Amino acid sequence: MKYLVMIQGTQASYDAMEGKASPGNPAWSEADLAAMFAHMGAIGNDLAETGELVDGNGLAAPVQSRTVLAGPDGKPVITDGPYGETKEVLAGYWLVDCESLERVTEIAARIVACPEPAGSTPVPVVIRPIGEGPDA
Repeated sequence: MKYLVMIQGTQASYDAMEGKASPGNPAWSEADLAAMFAHMGAIGNDLAETGELVDGNGLAAPVQSRTVLAGPDGKPVITDGPYGETKEVLAGYWLVDCESLERVTEIAARIVACPEPAGSTPVPVVIRPIGEGPDA
């Protein structure tokens, strides 16, 4: 079965990775970034080796995003950034094809074990099954 494994983050998370600290988001050093990329890269490589990896990517910072909604007159309303009332955004994802929810949960547990600077606020990893068939 296919699952979307979503890594959550915030604009403050992205800012911290660029060296701009805030409460719960200490600035990342070059060594912190290297450790994070090595950890995530190893997970991707392992998933590719097992044949479970379908796709995966990190996403650009929320400030580079746009939101498009239908306005009251049916015309699109476009705003910069993600949803105005939401602080958490999708920071990255893996699309995997695993034999069970237990297996994809093991993968998510590896993701949340990613090294980060001391004092960082942990971000959740969300698992969503991909619907299959006409009733999905």
